[in-house]
Amino acid sequence: MAITRRSFVAGTATAVAAAGYASGASAQAGGDTIRIAFAARGNRTLDPAASIQGADNWSITHIHDVLVTSPPGRFAEKPSEFVPQLAKSWEMSPDARTWTFQLREGVQFHKGYGEMTSEDVVFSIDRARDPKQGGGNRSLYENIAEVKANGKYTVVVTLRQPDPLFIGGTIQDYSCVIMSKKATLEKGENIGRDPIGTGAYEFVSLDPDPSKGIMMTANPKWFGGAPPTKNLHVMYILDTTARTLALLSGTVHMIEGVRAPGWTQSIQQKNPNMQFDVAAPGSLFTMHFNMSRKPLDDVRVRRAFAYAIDRDAIAKAMAPISRRTWGLNAPSFPGGLTADSLPPELRYPFDPAKAKALLAEAGFPNGFSMDAYTSQREDYKSVMLIVQELMRKVGVNINLQVIDHTTFHANNRKDMNTIPQNSSAYPPVPALPLGDNLAKSSEVKPDGSGGTNYSHYGVLIPGIDELLDQAGDEPDFEKRIAIIQKAERKVLEDVPLIPISTNGYLIVRDPKVKLGYEVKSGYAFWPLSKATIS
Repeated sequence: MAITRRSFVAGTATAVAAAGYASGASAQAGGDTIRIAFAARGNRTLDPAASIQGADNWSITHIHDVLVTSPPGRFAEKPSEFVPQLAKSWEMSPDARTWTFQLREGVQFHKGYGEMTSEDVVFSIDRARDPKQGGGNRSLYENIAEVKANGKYTVVVTLRQPDPLFIGGTIQDYSCVIMSKKATLEKGENIGRDPIGTGAYEFVSLDPDPSKGIMMTANPKWFGGAPPTKNLHVMYILDTTARTLALLSGTVHMIEGVRAPGWTQSIQQKNPNMQFDVAAPGSLFTMHFNMSRKPLDDVRVRRAFAYAIDRDAIAKAMAPISRRTWGLNAPSFPGGLTADSLPPELRYPFDPAKAKALLAEAGFPNGFSMDAYTSQREDYKSVMLIVQELMRKVGVNINLQVIDHTTFHANNRKDMNTIPQNSSAYPPVPALPLGDNLAKSSEVKPDGSGGTNYSHYGVLIPGIDELLDQAGDEPDFEKRIAIIQKAERKVLEDVPLIPISTNGYLIVRDPKVKLGYEVKSGYAFWPLSKATIS
């Protein structure tokens, strides 16, 4: 289906499907169950090593635990702020190449699969870094040289390069949760539909009907204490109006918010008591240029896009959750670029005349047409509609198709899009977004086995891999930041992608649900293990 601004407005005004959903809901949300609904067609997998859909990670991180994590509601900003989970303590060698984790004793896997030991930890990390796995975070594991057990409750991770932020990046990532080796080998591919972890909630069922979704029940033996709410129900309601009505009617307690112009204000008008939890800076929204497709192999064309897209206007349209960005790292993160830190030629201010001149210089004085697709999810769709209109004004006609969010990600991972978009949340570890999006090792592959370097940067043209290696070899934090900023500037020169904005991840919550903490920053999921409902 072709998407235009007119069809988008008309579509969001339609409430037929929503009314059907709301009237068909026979029971209101109960006091022993927290129900949360996400903007996706359905569950893709509950295998942490294969997950590429953010909505699934809420279930993955409640069924499983990591070794070390951040405090609830925010990223740890200093080493002393990290919180133990399955590791009760950890130690970094002076050269930042060896990390030793002491495990909790007596932690039990769900459904009688026995005690969690170092054997499970080694198995889980080795599995996550296996190139055969199809998850989206493989670049996090490139630096691991070896993982080994030193007795039943000690794990030693040896790195190829020093990394003083290893626990802030790889170890606390959802893909690094600890799985039962016995259960995973026993279940094979079915582990993605019947997961076994040690987490606060135990998997019960996965219904093929996305509106019924995933049921989990509290783990009374969880090392953090039994969750006060008995059940957690994760649902998938793609339609914006249906999801909104489900919240307003009390069918669900929490929903993934809509990162689209005016939506937040509309909810506030309908129910001023609703709570808005925003993890900022949230996701970094980027638009990638597939340089294997002409004319995107021409840097003048890519720079024309950079001048033609008014990123300040996009951030304003997506207010209050959106902020303008200049590089891949959020301005508030270490090494994050701002306008003042860049030379004028790398700021790419909104300048349609400059964009037209570059297109003419590249041989397109009358512009050109191209095909592309975007996700049905509102933040993707809203931003790309604005981009489509802005590019039309400089002569570039983008024939934009809209597809469901799950298929969108799967197709992007098969190198099928011309200007793929990505929205990912990162901790304040400055090398991570560069490695994920632009390292040669993260290059997208037609068979889906690659990563999220959708531009083929570093493969089709020289990239930043040498700078990333230099940063990895530098144990001094400030010197490492300087190298990362040099890499960021090279990216702005080559324009393999455009950082559009940061979009805070939004959950709208019924005030009857109390989290027990305030959400300030963090990944696009947060723990409900202490949440209560009145």
